[in-house]
Amino acid sequence: MSEAPAPQDNSITFDDFAKIDLRVARVLEAGPHPDADKLLVLKVDVGDEQRQIVAGIKGYYQPEDLVGKSIVIVKNLKPRKMRGEESQGMLLAASTEDRSQVILVTPMADIPPGAKVS
Repeated sequence: MSEAPAPQDNSITFDDFAKIDLRVARVLEAGPHPDADKLLVLKVDVGDEQRQIVAGIKGYYQPEDLVGKSIVIVKNLKPRKMRGEESQGMLLAASTEDRSQVILVTPMADIPPGAKVS
């Protein structure tokens, strides 16, 4: 009988966490990705600028329902191409293990775009 592998410690330090720039963003536009079935392309206001974020939430949200909503994003994530569209950040969402539910992380009250999340 073999023993189960020891759990891995994936802890980070406070200094590691402090490097992540979490900000409130307001969704200005949202639409389907032209070359992907599960992706939406969002244009968001981050206070001092507007950015494009590509997110795998198409099966959970209708684009028109996102416009005007405040969400939380990782602002300082290095941009990357997703099926030909550049994503300039990442939105935060919670999901069930089987991904039957995906819920966007949002502030509980109205706060201006660009507000720092800590």
